[in-house]
Order: sequence, then structure tokens, then C-alpha cells
Amino acid sequence: MWRNAPARRREKLRARFGPEYDLAVQQYGVARAQRMLEERERRVEKLPIRSLSPSECATFAQSWRQRQEQFVDTPSAAVSGAHELVQRVMLARGYPVEDFEQSVADLSVAHGSIVNHYRAAHELEQANRSGKINTEELRQAMVHYRALFDELLGAHASTTSAAPEPAPRSERARQRLHAEHRPQHP
Repeated sequence: MWRNAPARRREKLRARFGPEYDLAVQQYGVARAQRMLEERERRVEKLPIRSLSPSECATFAQSWRQRQEQFVDTPSAAVSGAHELVQRVMLARGYPVEDFEQSVADLSVAHGSIVNHYRAAHELEQANRSGKINTEELRQAMVHYRALFDELLGAHASTTSAAPEPAPRSERARQRLHAEHRPQHP
């Protein structure tokens, strides 16, 4: 029985942390990764993590829809807004957001399967801030933030639309597009 304890410990951590377990093992080796992940668990147990109320979820979902609509006209600002919104959701849930790496570590305990979305979105947001990003990369940042956003909203994520893409064109954008493609009469 004691011979199987390390395997059970490894499988428990792998199940809890998902891809984050494999990343930690790759970076630190099995023993150190396991100690580090268990340390994360102990740290997060002390945080005041909570679920969001349905009204909080509805408010956040409305804010997300506004970011999606904003993407049509100002994609860079929409990505910055999505970044800020995700941080507000994290704070509301009880996660500290001051240090990005610590935030990733904390999130990995309960949301190990999506922290790679957070890393990718953060990297793209940093490029956005420096102006070194194209529209497709901005769209990808929104997709990554959306995955994290939905995960953080949890059971109430159904209050948001199912598609992880930016929202359809706003009415103003549709009118502008229609005007651009209207036949010109001499």
C-alpha cells in the first residue's frame, strides 16, 4: 500500500492541476514540482475564494458583452478592457491580482486546465500595450480572456453567450460597412 502512495499522490496532483502539473514537472522535475504544487494548494486554502452570486455574474456578463461590442471599433481598447474585467472578476472571487505569476499559480489550483489561456492572453496584452500586435492577435487575446472569464464565472457562465468570439458587428459598424459597399451612382 505504501508503495502505491507516490503514484496516488502524482495522480491526485495531475488530476487537480491538469496541464499545469506536466508543465511544472517539465520545469522542475517530479519531486520539486509536486512540493511546489502542494504548496500552492496550501496557499490557496488560506485565500477567501468564493463563488459569484447570480447578480454579480449577470453584471460581469453584461460588461463582457460590452467588451465584445467594443472590439469591432477599437480592438486594442477592447482587449485592455477584457484584461481589466478578468482582473475584476478574479478580485471578486477572492484571488489577488497584484503579481501575475502568483495569480497564475493561485488560479492553477482550481482552474489548472485554463491557466494557459491566462498566460497567452497576458502575453498578448503586454504586446498590445506596446503597440506590437495585429488585429488577429487581438482577437486571439479576446478568445483567451473569454475562456478564463467563463471559467471564473463558473456555473453562471451560461449568462454569457456560448461563442468565444467577439460579438457580431454593432449597429454603427453594420451601417458603416453597408455605406462603404453601397453602389456609387454618377
